[in-house]
Amino acid sequence: MENDLERKVRSAGVAGWWTLWIAAQVLTVQWVAYLLVVSFRPKWVRWLWGPGVTWEYLSHVWWVGIAVMKSILLILAIPCLWLTLWARQLRKTSRKDVAGFTANG
Repeated sequence: MENDLERKVRSAGVAGWWTLWIAAQVLTVQWVAYLLVVSFRPKWVRWLWGPGVTWEYLSHVWWVGIAVMKSILLILAIPCLWLTLWARQLRKTSRKDVAGFTANG
């Protein structure tokens, strides 16, 4: 039973880390796109956002979006770390039980 729980917790932790890795890559691409668009200021970007949009407003909204995504990634990293540490503790406990020792002593 504990081996099954350890496997599920470890799998959840690995899935969380993969999700975090992919989201970090998306954030990196987004950041590079932000730097390129704000530095070159192509006309089609303001056309996509609509009439009356200034570059200051556009860059501020984009920057805030990137900051919010970074915060979400930090919040996602905490349960991933917790699941990883919990799986490690379950593995240590199951190894002691297999070796003939009890988990409490």
